Amino acid sequence: MTASLGRSSALRRAASVALAATAAGLFCTGCGRGGSDATGGDPGTVKVAYLGLTCEAPIYVAVEKGMFAEQGVNVELIKTDWDGLREGLANGNFQANHTLLMYVLKGVERGSDMKITAGVHTGCLRLQVGTKSAVKTAAELRGKKIGVPSNIGSPPAMFASRALAAAGIDPSPDARQVTWVAMDPGQLGQRLEQGELDAVATSDPIGTILDGKGITKTIADQAKDQPYADEYCCVVVVNGAFAKKHPGSAAKVTKGILKAAKWVQENPKAAAELGVEKKYIAASVDINTQALAGLSYIPGVARGKVSVERAAEDMKKAKLLSESTNGAALAKRAWLDLEGVNDEWVVAQAVDRVEGGGAVRLPADRFAALFGPPGSGRCVCCTRCCIE
Repeated sequence: MTASLGRSSALRRAASVALAATAAGLFCTGCGRGGSDATGGDPGTVKVAYLGLTCEAPIYVAVEKGMFAEQGVNVELIKTDWDGLREGLANGNFQANHTLLMYVLKGVERGSDMKITAGVHTGCLRLQVGTKSAVKTAAELRGKKIGVPSNIGSPPAMFASRALAAAGIDPSPDARQVTWVAMDPGQLGQRLEQGELDAVATSDPIGTILDGKGITKTIADQAKDQPYADEYCCVVVVNGAFAKKHPGSAAKVTKGILKAAKWVQENPKAAAELGVEKKYIAASVDINTQALAGLSYIPGVARGKVSVERAAEDMKKAKLLSESTNGAALAKRAWLDLEGVNDEWVVAQAVDRVEGGGAVRLPADRFAALFGPPGSGRCVCCTRCCIE
């Protein structure tokens, strides 16, 4: 999903937050809201990138509800696209974001200067077959055709590859033990029904829509099945050079996102309404509410680190990393411990519960009905799951 928020609007919002912080006495006159880092002095305005995805709710909640201001960091939100995000985080044009774990690890392997500092929410990726299919497990997909959104390097394809590798199937294209078929995400259900595919790799809400419309059944679910259920899908990521020069500000930005994630967990409907009202998200409140309610925003640091290690190990087994890459070394290179950013701090943070701000997850059929025909569904959780 995309949202239309111009640079001038983002600057006005950042300025209003800064004024509110000043009035509250959160930073001194003449110094940046982040104060001075012991290493690199005043960092000035910290640029946080966003794409306009429902699952990025903690980023805009941290602005609108004052979590960044509470930490004393001056943030400007900048709208970008996937190519811009990857390049911007690597070269320092952006200092922070939260995004998909496997996406970050692949970037770090390629030499991008990015550091993961915490986990934000668990996964929304699935491997599915037709409701009439005799296939019950990933192990039975040997020799089958698997449809993936847009390209074979998308996160749904990565997750499917991990599930296949765990079942003893070599998912690499060269091995030819499965056939990957990349296509427009809106065609996955139709091509499956027509018998052109044996399975599809999806992300929510598309996975839930297909299940709800009786087109698919899920045989591997990142949100429910072990060892993936406890793994973070999206993580806080900061530019490495920025974190090295301004570790205090990197910690403050991370804390702002983590506390906002706790607020989203308590108030998914309120977060959905905020996203639509402020034009961060281009979708209905109902759809955004259900997408947020389907994710687990229980942020963590220790579990985030374990998620990075596990994902790197599994990506190596699934040949999603090059032969020369050491998975453990990659995970170590990608992770960054920040002073004061720990689970004890996260647990101690209390957030308000907005009256009427909660939500109940609808049954799959009622959720699917919000989107109309299967082909009209688009990714709401993570657009990167669908398009490169």
